[in-house]
Amino acid sequence: MKLLKINIFILVLVLTLGSCQNDSTEKKTALEPTKQPVNVNKEVEEKAVIEVMEKYKEAFQNLTTKGTMELFSENSKVYESGGVEGSYANYIKHHIGPELSHFNSFKFSDYNIEAEVDLPYAFVTETYIYKIDLKANPEKNREAQIIKKKGVATSILKKINEKWKIIRTHSSSRDIR
Repeated sequence: MKLLKINIFILVLVLTLGSCQNDSTEKKTALEPTKQPVNVNKEVEEKAVIEVMEKYKEAFQNLTTKGTMELFSENSKVYESGGVEGSYANYIKHHIGPELSHFNSFKFSDYNIEAEVDLPYAFVTETYIYKIDLKANPEKNREAQIIKKKGVATSILKKINEKWKIIRTHSSSRDIR
């Protein structure tokens, strides 16, 4: 009987150690960086990512959202200055779309962009100063004004069907000192 108990104990110990070893292997594998395919030209991919972000910036400077839906994934998320805007479609409909019509101009300066590709994702940081020439709104008793702020945006893009799409973007700004 004593021998049976020892054998059961050893069996339980072996099974426990074996399952722990499998767990640690799985965790280690999940945390390993994504391996880049051999034939990927990172410079070309980074340039393509930057082109997507610059198209987005140019649309705002042209006071339009036309052509920007194709830059975002369907299930994208937009975060702006502490707010959760939802999908990009929601952001256009309820925030930036109506807002652009209140601007005479929206210009970026001191613009800097950095992109890092780790397929199938890309990580982007933009820093800039933006200047908005806001129209007067007599209904809201608001005079025309110039808004100038320092901003930063971070975005995550994913290569979907051979095209870079923005899946997450977050921007914030503060007064220039």
